[in-house]
Amino acid sequence: MNEISNFILYTTPNGHVQLDILLQDENLWLTQKGLAELFGVERSVIIKHLRNIYDSGELDKVSTCAKFAQVQPEGNRTVWRELEYYNLDAIISVGYRVNSSKATQFRIWATNTLKEFIIKGFVLDDERLKQGQIVFGQDYFRELLERIRSFVLASAESINKLRISLPNVP
Repeated sequence: MNEISNFILYTTPNGHVQLDILLQDENLWLTQKGLAELFGVERSVIIKHLRNIYDSGELDKVSTCAKFAQVQPEGNRTVWRELEYYNLDAIISVGYRVNSSKATQFRIWATNTLKEFIIKGFVLDDERLKQGQIVFGQDYFRELLERIRSFVLASAESINKLRISLPNVP
């Protein structure tokens, strides 16, 4: 699947950060321009941080950067351009290097999301689940329901085992 989507990546105190992202191979990809919009900086800042990330060996460019053809309007004609896109690993690495209020909001969101996962063992995108939004060509709501059912069944089996081993438990 190679599809450009308008996607709410995360919510800031001021509202949603909405970007056009590329969904490909169960990953999301942004251009340098998209990264600049996300973090509220000039493209040159993004280029500098990406160069440093790759030069230091923090990430491998081959696995985190890919060229995708994209249709772009130019005047009154439509042309195909090959643009470099950066995957989630690169997006996160850049987000932790950029010094801007939007990058700070991104880091707060990322940290809170990770913290919620560590504490609860899960994180849900409530809005996407309410809308039944299909991402990467799949309906993950159905998968979530199946997983919850399996947990409930496993829990019921555990309770029954306890009742058998401890006969006085109601």
